[in-house]
Amino acid sequence: MDNHTRVKRKKKSKTKKPLWKKVLTGLIVFLGIFTVTGLFVGWQIYRDLQASTENMYTPSDQEQKRNNPLVVDDGTDAFSVLLLGIDTGDMGRVEQGRSDTMMVMTINPNTDKTTLVSIPRDTYTEISGRGTMDKINHAYAFGGTSMSVNTVQNLFDIPIDYYISINMEGLQQIVDAVGGITVTPHLTFEQGGYSFVDGQKTNMDGKMALEYSRMRKKDPNGDYGRQERQREVVQASARKMASVESVLNYKDVLNTLSVNMQTNLTFDNMVNTFTKYNSAIGNINQEQLTGAGRLQDEIYYEFIPDNEIQRVSNILKHELELN
Repeated sequence: MDNHTRVKRKKKSKTKKPLWKKVLTGLIVFLGIFTVTGLFVGWQIYRDLQASTENMYTPSDQEQKRNNPLVVDDGTDAFSVLLLGIDTGDMGRVEQGRSDTMMVMTINPNTDKTTLVSIPRDTYTEISGRGTMDKINHAYAFGGTSMSVNTVQNLFDIPIDYYISINMEGLQQIVDAVGGITVTPHLTFEQGGYSFVDGQKTNMDGKMALEYSRMRKKDPNGDYGRQERQREVVQASARKMASVESVLNYKDVLNTLSVNMQTNLTFDNMVNTFTKYNSAIGNINQEQLTGAGRLQDEIYYEFIPDNEIQRVSNILKHELELN
């Protein structure tokens, strides 16, 4: 072999990269592309979430009950939310509507617990701002969110910091947007053409979930049974929203929420709630305000004993650290 051939082969071997270097280079390029893509997707999701939140944001001129300002930035203050399910959009209704679903939710990072209290829609109480006694769900029909919030604040003697309202048609659309929910009924019944079996895990689309949460007359517990099923649907929907499937389908979820939901939670409030109160949100304790129903002046009301109102009030005050 002559010298020219040796030099040529030597040069060729110098230009050839080892396999590990090729793999490393490819991995670095892939990670770079993945990181840039991830940042772009994250930025796009952030923008979409912020825009949707701005569409949902509706301030409330409710009476302020707190002595000290609430701060959720640090994730240390307990706070309350009034959840309102409005019957506008249900059965073709288009008027102002009533709050047929009312729940008070407290989130406490120090007890690491969320408490969810259902209020019977027919609860006989004073409607704040009108000075009259009536069904609590009429507060929304008379004065919208602010009157509902003030009435609940007066009933339990607690501050309501935020509210979230959604119409019944919106509940159906939200369940569909998250790809359906799974619920295990505690009662066998038929409603709206659907059959529900006690103890049988059931996959529900939006219409089925709405029928499941709507039924009242066939439930031996009446409206209390319906409220329990409403809580089940709310919790199942919340769990599904946090799933990978819903995150990947976030645009449909956000579009549905922005059309059907109103809240005085700002974008920053929501971010802080989900990032700094996440552990407490995952630990839910359910409570039910109970009384006895009867006719008065030919109108059906739910009369709640004073000691029952005080019992629930004490629970809420404890969770809000007001005691």
